[in-house]
Amino acid sequence: MDYFDVNLGLTEEDNALRDAAHKFAAEVMRPIAKQMDLMSAQEAVAADSPFWTFLKKAYELGYHKALYPEAVGGLGLTPLQAHLVQEELAWGSFGFAAMLASAGFASNFACLTGDEELIERFGKPFFDCTDGSVFGCWAVTEPDHGSDLLGFGEPFFTSGKVQANARAVPEGNEWVINGQKSAWVSGAPIATHVFLHLQVDLSRALEGFGICIVPLDHKGVSKGKPLEKIGQRELCQGEIFFDDVRIPKKWMVVDADRYMPTWQYILCHTNLMMAVWATGLARAAFEEALAYTKERVQGGRPLIEHYTTKQRLFEMFSRLETCRALSRAVANLNLTLPNPVLEYSLVAKTRCTQICLENAHDAVQILGGNGLTKEYYTEKLFRDARASLIMDGINEVMARLGGWLLAENYPRRRA
Repeated sequence: MDYFDVNLGLTEEDNALRDAAHKFAAEVMRPIAKQMDLMSAQEAVAADSPFWTFLKKAYELGYHKALYPEAVGGLGLTPLQAHLVQEELAWGSFGFAAMLASAGFASNFACLTGDEELIERFGKPFFDCTDGSVFGCWAVTEPDHGSDLLGFGEPFFTSGKVQANARAVPEGNEWVINGQKSAWVSGAPIATHVFLHLQVDLSRALEGFGICIVPLDHKGVSKGKPLEKIGQRELCQGEIFFDDVRIPKKWMVVDADRYMPTWQYILCHTNLMMAVWATGLARAAFEEALAYTKERVQGGRPLIEHYTTKQRLFEMFSRLETCRALSRAVANLNLTLPNPVLEYSLVAKTRCTQICLENAHDAVQILGGNGLTKEYYTEKLFRDARASLIMDGINEVMARLGGWLLAENYPRRRA
């Protein structure tokens, strides 16, 4: 829905980028996301699934590299432009937007190493791809480790008693990888390579991690079946198993000594994007509810003419604008600073996902019984919004992490 933007400084280029993203979201993403929502997880990634139509068109338009700098092959958008585009994509499908963003992690880091071999093998093929045939995934969560991987400052985080499910040991000029990543790896069922967090120093527990890039057709790598879940069903997810997988040492792009600052840097960006996508979903819920109230007649007049309906719609609009203001402000901060500030991204993620759930809840409530049926899009939006409070770290854990950061750093001073 085209509506007045409080930012009076939007340029013609900004508006063109936003409008193009909205067109793609409305004509491709949302219709296919609706179709896939009704499929089994296996059907959703089968060869005849409409998913592949979405992926090919997304790559043709360059949306798989929208968040990456021009220096590595990305679109080089400004922070505001990145927000405008990602909000529109999430309006179409939160799950698809998240999948496209995580697809480029490995390739981006390969380019940042400056190593020509890594750039040629993992960087350029992704950024030059136009058909979706090169697709990365990002693996952090494990069967036995989820929220504790974000337990910075807790005693267990550096205790030698805690061991990860996925581990690597050096052997000559190689790393040998064994273990498993859990079913929450976004894009794993269709990915060609993985950006893999794993333990490389057992004496340092969960602080002793590294990050490597592994092709998923490598000897010893296997995948589990796609995950069935409540929401964001178009976002395929699944397990990855490693059985004596050998990789060259240079494929370990982040070692244990650099892991913690890199992990915080990644969290700054992923939590920020969660906030931006939540803004898109909050808007989608508001617009679905508003459109319904203009059509549904009760008591002899449209719902929009009822006093309490107007109040509820205004509250939804207020939440949406709060969500957008916060996520834009943090995008401007953390997509500009060379050393982004994690606690601001955590504030944005926890607040905006909560807001999008509240808006989705109110949309269902406005639709009444219709809001509970798959015939109306609000039912899917509610399930998708509910998932967002858990994705990339449940909100309670992210709040604890934010509290630890404040205890360690507040008040921060700009350098």
